Amino acid sequence: MQVYRGLDIGTAKPTAEERARVPHHLIDVVELTEPFDAAKFVALARRAEHDIRARDHLPVFCGGTGLYLKAYLEGLGDAPPADATLRQELESVPLAKLLEELSACDPETFARIDKQNPRRVVRALEVIRLSGKPFSEQRAPWTFKSGLAHQASRLHGLQRTPSVLHARINARVDEMFARGLVEETRGAVRHGLEQNQIAVRAIGYRQVLEHLRGERSLSETIELVKIRTRQFAKRQMTWFRRQFSAEWISVEADDEIASLVERIALPLSSWEGTG
Repeated sequence: MQVYRGLDIGTAKPTAEERARVPHHLIDVVELTEPFDAAKFVALARRAEHDIRARDHLPVFCGGTGLYLKAYLEGLGDAPPADATLRQELESVPLAKLLEELSACDPETFARIDKQNPRRVVRALEVIRLSGKPFSEQRAPWTFKSGLAHQASRLHGLQRTPSVLHARINARVDEMFARGLVEETRGAVRHGLEQNQIAVRAIGYRQVLEHLRGERSLSETIELVKIRTRQFAKRQMTWFRRQFSAEWISVEADDEIASLVERIALPLSSWEGTG
C-alpha cells in the first residue's frame, strides 16, 4: 500500500527524515487512480536493485507484502493478466457464490485460499475463466525470471511474543488516529480511494470509510482496526512460515536495534544477497 501517493499515515510510511538518512524505494510511485500489481512491483524492484548494486551498495528488501516478495525472488507465474470487465463482473457477485464456483472448478485452490479475502477469490476465478485451467496449476511451478532467487541466501524474519506484538499494534493504531487517519482518508476519497479496489480494502482505510458512512462510532472503529490488524499479523506469520525458509529471530521488548543488526548482518562481508 505504500506505493500509493496520499496513503501515508495508514501505511506507516517512513518519515521524510528517515528517507533522507536512508534511501527508500517503491514509495509514492503511483496515484490512487492507477492500477498496481505484482508484475509492476517486480519491474520497479528489479530496476531499483540494479541501481543500488551499480552504486556498490547492498539492497535490503523489507516489509510484510509476502506475495510480492515471493514474486520477486521466484518469478511470476504464467497466469493471464487482469481483465477489467471480467473482474468488475466477479466483484459484483456475493463472496459466498464465488466460493461455490471456486470449490466446484478448483478444489485445491478452494482448500487453501483465504476465504475471507474477496480479492484473492476474485483473482483465482478470473484466472480460471480466462485460461480454462485450475488456478492451482498456474501458480506452480513459478518461473524464475528475476535472477535474484539464487542470491537470496540471507532471509530473516523478526518475530515478537504475541503480548508484545499486540501491545505494539494497539499503540500504532492509536498513533495513526492521533496523527489524522480520518482526515487522510477523507482526502484519499477525493483522490479516488473508493474506486481503487485494492487500496479501499486496506486495513485502517476500510474501517474509517465505514465510520465516515455512519456505520460505527470513532471509538468502535479504532478498536476494530486493532482487531483486524492483529488478525492480519497472525495470518501474515503463518504465510511467511509456509512460503519461506527464513532464519527467525525473536525480538524482545528491550532489544536495541544495534544488537539486532549485529545478529543479522555479521559478518557483513559474508552477505550474498538480500536480508
